[in-house]
Amino acid sequence: MIRFDHVSFTYDGAEVPTLDRVDLVVGEGELCVVVGPTGSGKTTLLRAVNGLVPHFTGGRLAGEVRVAGRSTRDVPPRELADVVGMVGQDPAASFVTDVVEDELAYTMENLGLAPDVMRRRVEDTLDLLGLHDLRDRPLRSLSGGQQQRVAIGAVLTASPGVLVLDEPTSALDPAAAEEVLASLTRLVHDLGLTVLLAEHRLERVLPFADTVVLVPGRGGPLEIGPADEIMVGSPVAPPLVELGRLAGWRPLPLSVRDARRVAGPLRDRLAGAVPRPPVTVPGAGGGPAGRLERVTVRFGAVRALEDVDVAVAAGEVVAVMGRNGSGKSTLLGQLAGVRRPDAGRVLVGGVDPAGLTPRELVARVGLVPQDAGVLLYGESVADECAAADHDTGLVPGTSAGVLDRLVPGLPPGRHPRDLSEGQRLALALAVVLAPAPPLVLLDEPTRGLDYRAKERLVGQLAGLAAAGHAVVVATHDVELVARVATRTVVLAEGEVVADGPARDVICHSPIFAPQVAKVLAPEPWLTVDEVRGALAGSGTRG
Repeated sequence: MIRFDHVSFTYDGAEVPTLDRVDLVVGEGELCVVVGPTGSGKTTLLRAVNGLVPHFTGGRLAGEVRVAGRSTRDVPPRELADVVGMVGQDPAASFVTDVVEDELAYTMENLGLAPDVMRRRVEDTLDLLGLHDLRDRPLRSLSGGQQQRVAIGAVLTASPGVLVLDEPTSALDPAAAEEVLASLTRLVHDLGLTVLLAEHRLERVLPFADTVVLVPGRGGPLEIGPADEIMVGSPVAPPLVELGRLAGWRPLPLSVRDARRVAGPLRDRLAGAVPRPPVTVPGAGGGPAGRLERVTVRFGAVRALEDVDVAVAAGEVVAVMGRNGSGKSTLLGQLAGVRRPDAGRVLVGGVDPAGLTPRELVARVGLVPQDAGVLLYGESVADECAAADHDTGLVPGTSAGVLDRLVPGLPPGRHPRDLSEGQRLALALAVVLAPAPPLVLLDEPTRGLDYRAKERLVGQLAGLAAAGHAVVVATHDVELVARVATRTVVLAEGEVVADGPARDVICHSPIFAPQVAKVLAPEPWLTVDEVRGALAGSGTRG
């Protein structure tokens, strides 16, 4: 269905090809997962399937890409729309209507399908992705995860033979991600849909993969094969695979169920040991850096927050979790002074953030929103970092140093729009983290970041907390929470339903528990590093 024949691609101005002599075949009815480090070329590979590379990106393409027998060199993307559906990393950028149901029908209208066919497919898609309650909602009122599902649905209604997805679960809560992946699997198995997807949260997608393609970056050769074989030496691997490597399990388990079947000896070895987090963050040692007091926020008829009391102290890393649309981004927006609440009071450093001037606000609060690109205005990475240093009174090179610690080797002359989603996010994170404001707010800060980049981010956040700063992270990334959070707040329909030590809250949740906790339950282990430390201390290996 998809064939790459000796394909190489080099962006304009780049010295090294992003893809170099790629040969790849993805058959009909196959689910192929593309993995690799941040910025390695996964998005470029995906965009070559529907012709965005090189028709819209420019650059030099050698070799040939064929989809359903059509050459993407000869056929423009608009003439591949009936065969290839693509959902990018920023789903909102693809929307052309205002309401969910209209968006689902738009592509079919362009293809000239009959009204009765359109109606049936819209209903099927609403059922498939659990969008019934959103059908009449304005797209701008949806959470990032809800927008992600609508974007996937809008592509599926056209009934393409090939579906290309770039980070399809990055903005979804764990339950919604499982639903979407299960739906895709049904389409692959029952209808012969070919799915090619790139994803950094491999713990979610590897159990569904027929084939894994490892893109190592810098034009290196691709590795292609079954997931358990590729993961043996992959530089990016989920915690379950890392645990399997540590324990010496062969074949490597790709699901919690398979891991639990072989984990008995390891659990015995760990009996009596006490988990010791690899990153120690002091608890709340200072006064409150931010506080919501009985806060209620509504957007029309939508209840975003209802009578919420949450306080964040200096030295804490607080994870805010919950289903898509539960109010996480709204909570962060309140602390950032985006708008005043409909009821209640918000204090940051003892004052109302909504009443501060922009200069006063940035001295107290740093916010990286879900769409991190809105923070970037420079013509290059270097310009962006230099402007950030100037605006916040930092020593020149400070922001660039933070960026290099997050994602080493990012070309300083590259325009932000030419970066991958993860690289853009890292740049926005560097700009906000460099001045180290007393209160740091991060909304889904690991989208597009590989596991190594996430580890470096964990180090940055732990360092800020240790220095007395407060950090609030709204995230669906349970593995990030396991690595760095001291406390977890869970929201449901705008209300706080849990608030306590991170280990207690997430270990007892079947939805938010990390992979290691599920494998080694009932003992409260969270990370592979905790297990590694315990085994090293006892001199054993399970």
